Amino acid sequence: MNAQRLFAASCVALIVTAMSFALRGAAAGEWALQFHLTHEQVGWINGTAFWGFTLAMVFGGPLCDALGLGRIVALAWIGHLVGILLTIFAWNYASLYAGTLIFGIANGSVEAACNPLIATLYPTDKTTRLNHFHVWFPGGIVIGGLLAFALGRAGLGWQVQFGSMLVPLAIYGVMFRGQAFPRTERVTSGVSTGAMFAACVRPAFLLMVACMLLTASTELGPGQWIPNILTNAGVSGILVLVWITGLMAVGRQFAGVFVHRLSPPGMLLLSAILSGFGLYAMSQATGAMLFGAATVFALGVCFFWPTMLGFVSERFPQTGALGLAIMGGAGMLSVSFVLPVIGRYFDNGIAARLGAGQTVDSLAAAAPGSAAAAQWMQIQAAAGLETLGRVALLPAVLTVVFLLLLLANRKPAPAK
Repeated sequence: MNAQRLFAASCVALIVTAMSFALRGAAAGEWALQFHLTHEQVGWINGTAFWGFTLAMVFGGPLCDALGLGRIVALAWIGHLVGILLTIFAWNYASLYAGTLIFGIANGSVEAACNPLIATLYPTDKTTRLNHFHVWFPGGIVIGGLLAFALGRAGLGWQVQFGSMLVPLAIYGVMFRGQAFPRTERVTSGVSTGAMFAACVRPAFLLMVACMLLTASTELGPGQWIPNILTNAGVSGILVLVWITGLMAVGRQFAGVFVHRLSPPGMLLLSAILSGFGLYAMSQATGAMLFGAATVFALGVCFFWPTMLGFVSERFPQTGALGLAIMGGAGMLSVSFVLPVIGRYFDNGIAARLGAGQTVDSLAAAAPGSAAAAQWMQIQAAAGLETLGRVALLPAVLTVVFLLLLLANRKPAPAK
């Protein structure tokens, strides 16, 4: 068993997963125009990637032990291939929906297999190693975002941009092929399936699942809309997303320093405070100031996902692959509902700013450079920034919960 190769292949698989987030965000506006969709409908399409992710994790988590990690990875590869091709050749709302759903199921299969794989490969350093693995989620978004920006500037449409994911897909398929996969940590430690399920209904674990609903929505909900929302606020929305995710990738690379100094609950509390302040600051900023506010937001959401997984794996090891699958699945499921809600807020904000006799279609069709076109951009910018401010409520709630969690964890941990 080659642990380094398995870890590297997992990272490339996560790059494919993450690239799709940036590419879908960049394509949202084009989808709305090409397929005559509302922002809420685009939100539902993008949301399928998240609840499809949840579907794969909830079923794939327990199957990791029964089928083996290698078979789950193989299913992920096939799903990625089918999802990419179906999306590229989509012809209407339903086909876009189906392609995104299949891709989401593949994404969930990657996480369902790779999270317990890494926890098994590095049992004494789970939180740090999971942070290093999840470097490539923001890293993949950076790659996808820069490709979307460059290919878009070159006049190549969203179909070509989605096709770029076929390259890392081929790479991780070759890297995983022929490799021996270990049995999961839960199996090797002798924890029974019944004990695993019992551990997953403990109140303390369920509290972390509830927190995951909010942390994932805070991190991933705005990220899917930022490319579309901020482009009208005087900056390139896709470059703001690249900036945010680039900072996240750097931060996760040095996660070990923070874990040892703050502890996972301390990291989660600081993350909630910074992400809430960052979102509120973005809602009040325009132009270049958006990058400053986005920096604070990036520092906030940087450690959310991997630290939540690492904390659960260390604090509740009996939950095994199922526990990690429930956490990741719950997080993605929450985002699938948050995305159309954000889209609805965006639509409502636009509608509230329309003048008498004005419609979205009439303003959107205005000639570039005209007064009507300028007004349309201003309306979208104001509505979008207001929408980001509304999302700041989620980390505000998390701040209270994580403060209580930090105080509770100063006491001796209960016996497992």
